[in-house]
Amino acid sequence: MTPSAQPEKDFPWWLVLVVGIGLWLFYEVLANADYARVLDTLSKGIVITVMVSVVAYAGACLLGLALAVGCLSRFLILRQLCRFYIEVMRGIPIIVLLLYVAFVLAPLVVAGWNAVAEPLGLGEIRTRDFPLLWRAVLALVLAYAAFLAEIFRAGLQAVDRGQIEAAQALGLNGWQRFRHIVFPQAFRMILPPLGNDFVAMVKDSSLVSVLGVGDVAQLAKVTAAGNFKYFETYNVAALIYLTMTIGLSLLMRRLEKRLKAREER
Repeated sequence: MTPSAQPEKDFPWWLVLVVGIGLWLFYEVLANADYARVLDTLSKGIVITVMVSVVAYAGACLLGLALAVGCLSRFLILRQLCRFYIEVMRGIPIIVLLLYVAFVLAPLVVAGWNAVAEPLGLGEIRTRDFPLLWRAVLALVLAYAAFLAEIFRAGLQAVDRGQIEAAQALGLNGWQRFRHIVFPQAFRMILPPLGNDFVAMVKDSSLVSVLGVGDVAQLAKVTAAGNFKYFETYNVAALIYLTMTIGLSLLMRRLEKRLKAREER
């Protein structure tokens, strides 16, 4: 690849191939009763998959941004605590963290709540009252916040120092500088990796099936175990995930082009 190459101007032959495979699978769904039954079953998990992905990603973005700001704080202790969190979370496999949150952290949270609630006369809760779905979402938030924190930190540090000094000269306070000057410029630079992590979140949301949450992956596993039609079942599951992830990728590319065109005006 040479520096003069312009991949954005290439004809998307890869998309033609993917669409062709997708059309073949859709034809099989329409023509094959087995595919149709599998799709009808797996489609019930799409709402869970989308909800887990969106909620977990939104929470991870908020926590990741807070961690990134903490890493750039003037307070040494805060910087070190944020760095400790990021390095630990990035070093733990997501599936291990998922199981830890579900079966270790959640019972500890419940026990802590009950220890505080009992003297105050508040109602106690049981571990089973903490749904596995929300334990899975919490685990994804904690895991992805560490990765997103590094993206936010890199974007914030990439903003030209002269822009910040100019904002200070205009009398803007710290929050105003961050809101109007630093974050908008950083966001434009980090949009591609943010979009990439969102696509990754959609795929990693399938890990919640380990806890028995009824998403697409869990329903595919149960369906294949019941009808023994692994080829048809996992073809449909792959088609559902590809439809979501490629759709997101195309949407992010379009958004990048619009932002780039706006900057060039």
